[in-house]
Amino acid sequence: MAIILAATMCSITSFKPAQGIKTFDFEDKVQSRSNIALPPSEPLSSRRQLIVSAGASLVPTACCYGLSPSMGWAEEKSSDKEDDDNKGIVGDITSLFDPNEKTKKGKVLPKAYLKSAREVVKTLRESLNEPPDDIAKFRRTADSAKESIREYLGSWRGKQTVVQEESYVMLEKAIRSLANFYSKAGPSAPLPEEVKSEILDYLNIAEEFL
Repeated sequence: MAIILAATMCSITSFKPAQGIKTFDFEDKVQSRSNIALPPSEPLSSRRQLIVSAGASLVPTACCYGLSPSMGWAEEKSSDKEDDDNKGIVGDITSLFDPNEKTKKGKVLPKAYLKSAREVVKTLRESLNEPPDDIAKFRRTADSAKESIREYLGSWRGKQTVVQEESYVMLEKAIRSLANFYSKAGPSAPLPEEVKSEILDYLNIAEEFL
């Protein structure tokens, strides 16, 4: 009612009467009518203005709380990706400082042991497979194998944390077979194929548990 009245008042005030016509009576009537109509409409107009104002204030609030689903979903997805990235970084850092590592069989063992044992398998296998006709190359691989075995035994021989492990048992057998042969045949004796094959079998089994 108040909106209709306001529109009517605007159209009346913008109306230009024809020339020569007196308007004072008409204006008096309009004024008297408006005086009669306005008082009861004021509370209704106030209520409507309150409703309109409240509705306008809810628009940005509604957008912030879910009426813009694509934006909310994108922000949530971006947040999830950041969380995953952060978890990945934390996992890498944790893994870096973790003293243990899982083997191929899923067993958790000291990283230092696994690194040392793998080095023994690698260098000793290379030494055994190296043709003896290239003396310089054969000596380099033999020296590498000897050094890795020395470090391995110095760090892990008899350690209770690993002595029951299959990899430790197999490496001990491989090293003992090699030592037993050279202690009997001499350090310059050529390694027989059957002894070489036996040691390589031990290395292969040990590698499966590293």
